[in-house]
Amino acid sequence: MSTLSYHQQRDIENVKHLRELIRELPPFCADFFRGIEPRTSSRTRIAYAYDLKVFFDFLLKENPVIAKMDMKDISLAHLDNLKLVDMEEYMEYLKYRFNDKNQEVTNKERGIMRKISSLKSFYNYYYRNERLVNNPAALVQLPKLHEKEIIRLDVDEVALLLDEVENGDALTEKQKSYHDKTKLRDLALLTLMLGTGIRVSECVGLDIDDIDFKNGGIRIHRKGGKEVTVYFGSEVEDALNDYLEERKMIIAEEGHESALFLSLQRKRLAVRSVENLVKKYARIVTPLKKITPHKLRSTYGTNLYKETNDIYLVADVLGHADVNTTKKHYAALEDERRRSARNKVRLRED
Repeated sequence: MSTLSYHQQRDIENVKHLRELIRELPPFCADFFRGIEPRTSSRTRIAYAYDLKVFFDFLLKENPVIAKMDMKDISLAHLDNLKLVDMEEYMEYLKYRFNDKNQEVTNKERGIMRKISSLKSFYNYYYRNERLVNNPAALVQLPKLHEKEIIRLDVDEVALLLDEVENGDALTEKQKSYHDKTKLRDLALLTLMLGTGIRVSECVGLDIDDIDFKNGGIRIHRKGGKEVTVYFGSEVEDALNDYLEERKMIIAEEGHESALFLSLQRKRLAVRSVENLVKKYARIVTPLKKITPHKLRSTYGTNLYKETNDIYLVADVLGHADVNTTKKHYAALEDERRRSARNKVRLRED
């Protein structure tokens, strides 16, 4: 296992987890997951499995025909008999429910939309393969999404955040006790994310050999497994160089020798650890903004767009497959730019 890359190991772990999830679902579901395998990542299929489990739980709790059955006994014939009203009841159920641990779960517009989209894909697969006569999921209208305000760091907040990482003045005494050990790592990591816009999963997956100082780039694995090179500037280069001097002195645990960013346990840093790290420093600098690693990505995208006015470049650098995704995220900036053009053209000379 140690000879495999981080991304290969993660994919194997995801596939194992997916198989466990599929075993809990009705047997015919395995065909759906085999059918979508060539076009989807293991993480996407895991999300589908969780969403379908919620749907089958709903049927067992709320549908009078299926209630009290075992989930394994639900058949395609049962799904074929469902109507549009059953789908609408499911949407209502998603707003407020209890999970297997009897914990309250609520879903807002985006959560409901994702689960209904999963169900549509599920029904479409069997309908397209002529194993279902009816497709009530296709008749469901997705909830209208209200655009969320994009939360990002302002220019001065970026500077304050990096200053805090460097100095640690406002940290608690307990946090300060670890700060000297992690300062260079944290500074390199946050500078890299703010200076390239890479995803947190791409960041923790970096190996030392993925850095190319000669050309000023890092090799990353995008969602879906595509390997690309993202380029960085001098500030990122300086922070990485400082950290690598320290990294050379650390003997990593077996299986983690190639990892760029290590935890205090000398293992590859986990996504959750980076999320906590960002939260720790961001709360000090901007307590009213909920800053996550993804917000650092939004910050980079905003700054790049402001500097270049090139939405296609931003989409390419951020790894968006569809430029419309980028346009949606930065629509407010485009509107601001259009407004700024109103006085650029003079109709009469003064």
